[in-house]
Amino acid sequence: MSADERPYITCQELLDFLSLYLENELPDASRHEFERHLSVCDACRDYIRQYETAIRLGKSAYARPDDPCGEETPEELVEAILRSREKS
Repeated sequence: MSADERPYITCQELLDFLSLYLENELPDASRHEFERHLSVCDACRDYIRQYETAIRLGKSAYARPDDPCGEETPEELVEAILRSREKS
């Protein structure tokens, strides 16, 4: 059975190795299977876009941790972060 005849990987299999895929650490054959799945699965493509956005926002939030947060930030969140810092 050739690679093109095999069933696509499942969404769960894709998620199990997502970080390796995004870090370009998958072997070529596995990367091909990921990309083959992504070519037909809108839900996984959307999930990866949202995942990458969350990672990017998380990194930018910690780039300058002492900068003041925006006025729209809930006070409860600010208080929880400050309590967490005190415990560290």
